[in-house]
Amino acid sequence: MRVLLIDGEAERAAAVAAGLEAAGCRVVAVAPDAGDLIARVREAQADVIVCDIDDPGRDALESMRALHRDEPRPVVVFAARGEPEQIEAAIEAGVAAYVVEGLSPTRVRPVIEVAIRRFRAHQALRARLEEAQATLADRVVIERAKGVLMQRRRLSEEDAYRLLRRWAMDRGERLAQVAQRFLRDI
Repeated sequence: MRVLLIDGEAERAAAVAAGLEAAGCRVVAVAPDAGDLIARVREAQADVIVCDIDDPGRDALESMRALHRDEPRPVVVFAARGEPEQIEAAIEAGVAAYVVEGLSPTRVRPVIEVAIRRFRAHQALRARLEEAQATLADRVVIERAKGVLMQRRRLSEEDAYRLLRRWAMDRGERLAQVAQRFLRDI
């Protein structure tokens, strides 16, 4: 597991990196802050981001939000403080695990593994949601096209659907594509 470590204190970062290595992780880069996180993750080709931050500020959380949007990876935050608003903001930014009271070498590996599993589950849910939204959008387009065909050609709903399906088969395209083109061309 390739880890990008974010820690502003060099001495603590060295100790955390040693703890991560002892836990079976490979620390591929250490950064003093979460700024430009996307570029750092790409450059280091990190699988997981571990942040040992006393107080994750707005800039760090915004960088994590951008990472979650553009280059999704599991992010684990070990923080000194855990105000409810701060934890909520971190979760909204895509943080997979937020651990208060700092980083302990004995619990690093289990926390990272839980964060990875939570991240994967979240990504799977997100993919299913996107798929469902796309399916719904396709159905809306098909229903609109059927409605227009029914009105303009005085067809039954079943006949309008058959016509759209035949057009799709004749062109070797998806039904939603044909319906979209039909609506665009009317």
